[in-house]
Amino acid sequence: QVPLLETGGGSGQAGGSLRLSCANFGYLDRSYCMGWFRHAPGKQREALASIDGAGIIIVADSVAGRVTISYDNATNTLRLQMDTLTPEDTAKYYCAVGFGVESLLRCTTVTPDILAEALNTWGQGTLVTVSS
Repeated sequence: QVPLLETGGGSGQAGGSLRLSCANFGYLDRSYCMGWFRHAPGKQREALASIDGAGIIIVADSVAGRVTISYDNATNTLRLQMDTLTPEDTAKYYCAVGFGVESLLRCTTVTPDILAEALNTWGQGTLVTVSS
């Protein structure tokens, strides 16, 4: 499995929005779990949202109401939309995917370490910087 590729990072202003994309999934059936994480300097890794092959979505309470995760079957692209940005959203953002029934069955939480166990292919991350 080749690494995933995140795009869409960069600099933005507080109050704005970002839209990240993730590709290079290869062939997918319905047995998968996908997630978006972020890691800010000096902070612990945070899982933002997950989506599985059944279309079940879980969003972390910390970003609920501001984040939308989606998977576009037509283009095989995972997306993350985040609105009302603040400087606290400055971080490196990663997408990840896990394949197979085991991943699908574990795709039931956004507790970072537990969700990460469901995922086995990661991107290199894209940096997002939000200024006030």
